This record gives sequence, C-alpha cells and structure tokens, in this order.
Amino acid sequence: MSDDKPLAERISIWLRERVEEAGAKGLVVGMSGGIDSSVAAALAKKACGDGVLGLIMPCHSNPSSTADAFKVADFLGIRTHVADLTDAYEALISRLPHTGGIELSNVRPRLRMTALYCAAQAAHYLVCGTSNKTETMIGYFTKWGDAACDIQPLAGLYKSQVYRLARDLGIPDEIIEKTPTADLWEGQTDEGEIGMTYAELDAVLHAIESGDTTGCNPDSVQRVRRMMARSEHKRGPIPVFEP
Repeated sequence: MSDDKPLAERISIWLRERVEEAGAKGLVVGMSGGIDSSVAAALAKKACGDGVLGLIMPCHSNPSSTADAFKVADFLGIRTHVADLTDAYEALISRLPHTGGIELSNVRPRLRMTALYCAAQAAHYLVCGTSNKTETMIGYFTKWGDAACDIQPLAGLYKSQVYRLARDLGIPDEIIEKTPTADLWEGQTDEGEIGMTYAELDAVLHAIESGDTTGCNPDSVQRVRRMMARSEHKRGPIPVFEP
C-alpha cells in the first residue's frame, strides 16, 4: 500500500482488505461517544460503507455519552443498535463474589465484549477494536474486555495521532475536545486515573521506544516503565505449560 496516501485512506483500505479476507460482510463497532470509538467508526464507515453497525451499550453510563454516540453515528451515517446492559450487569454481579472494587468496573467492558461478538456473529461481521497504542502500551484497558476484538485499526497509533486523525476525518469538535473518560464512575477521567496527560505520556512512550529518554522527566519515565512492566501479561500470549 502506497505511503503517500492519507493515513485515514490507508487504514480504511487495510480494514476493507482484512474484512474481505475473513469472508465477513462488515464491521461492528462499540460506540461510546469518545474520540477513539468515533475515529474507529469513521474508518469502518470509509472501509465498509453501509456494512457497519454501531452498537451503543450503556451500563451505569453518563447519559451524555450515549447522546454523543448517537451524534457521531448520525454524523457518519452509521446505523445503530442500543443494547442497555444495566439489568444484565446487575443480575450478573448479584451472583458473583466481589469486594465492590475495581473488579466490578471491569465487568462492564467484558459484558460489552459479549454483546459485540453476539451482534457480529449474527450479521457475519468482524468486531472492530477501538484501542490506541498509548493505552495499549501501559495496559490501560480491560483484558478480555475493550481489548477483545477481531481487528485493531488504531492500536498502532499514539493518542496524539488519533486526535490528528479525528480532525482529518471531520469528527465534530465537541467530541474531539471533550475530556477523555472510560465512564467507569462519576467524575472519572482517563488522565486522572493514569496520572499524567496524554501529551506527556505519548512523549515518554515515544522516547522509551526510541531509546533516548534524556529530554523527559525521569520520574515520569520511571512511572511509565512500571506501568508497562505491570501490564505485560495483558499484551503477551497466555502462558502454557509444556510437559
């Protein structure tokens, strides 16, 4: 594929080729109203046209997130289906051992994964992931949850690149400029939970990859290296005992 094509075009061509190779009819994207899912949905639309389903899956979510997801879907011309998972979530956790901690926050993306695969199989579609490289490298995702998919158009792009791609694709400014959040609890923000801005995080990750961190805050570099090390199990293959 020629590198002189715009990035959005290169990704959409790649998506279309992978869908055709799999013998699938299109893509299903979980739409949250955030920038990553909006960009993934826009690329899916460029790749597959009408063969795209935006699945909106509120579960103790901020109503504004659902409204933003519809806004993006309408802007892109993507058909949607709403699967409110609140009752399913409540029924499930009422039967599970838990401490009421972060493990419950991780149930929701895993329920969404189940819904995405059910919808995809019913339509003979592939599940299109929405994870970016920045969050993948530090493990800021739920294993077998939002990271579970058939194809990843954004996982090779830093968050800063996703922002630039969003502008190239014409994603509405209100979506690009909203505070990134996984909507896990009231007031939760991604940067607050990570402990640094995406701009700094991207700079540190790029420096680590290049092998030269001299221009970075040493404390930030150490913090990011720890996050990468602690989350290695999320990115690697499942350990298998070989007799």
